[in-house]
Amino acid sequence: MDSSEAKRSGEDTPEDPRHHHDIDWVAAERSPEFQELIAKKRSFVLPALGFVFIWYFGFILLAGYAPDFMGERITGGFTIGYALALSQFVMTWVLAAMYLRRADRNFDPLARKAAEVAVRAGSRRGREESASGGQPGGFTEPGGAGRAGRTTTSREAPR
Repeated sequence: MDSSEAKRSGEDTPEDPRHHHDIDWVAAERSPEFQELIAKKRSFVLPALGFVFIWYFGFILLAGYAPDFMGERITGGFTIGYALALSQFVMTWVLAAMYLRRADRNFDPLARKAAEVAVRAGSRRGREESASGGQPGGFTEPGGAGRAGRTTTSREAPR
């Protein structure tokens, strides 16, 4: 498959700016920018998730244990149960809008910063490895001519 076919199929190609072989994923995860992004996302998502569960299961509990209350008419045939059921949809759309607003203002800028830091760290690591003659994520074993300086990854034990 050539690069034009890969682009049409949606696969990453080396020319694609999203295609970074030189990202240091460990450094990216440990960066303060990434940690701040995760903390801010968690501080929104966990309370929102708690609210959704309480709202949804509260509705289920009311429907099961308070049928008289849920059956009270507000107007015509429209009951409290219908109103609360429809409020589930409204609540979902409101939370989605709140998340999108927060993502545009907070999460996306932090994600861009974290990505820049990851690429810079990976580029720095790549320069250091090419200066030492090693391969990405690896170290060169001592071993003389018989081993020819075999390179291993940090997860692989030297032989």
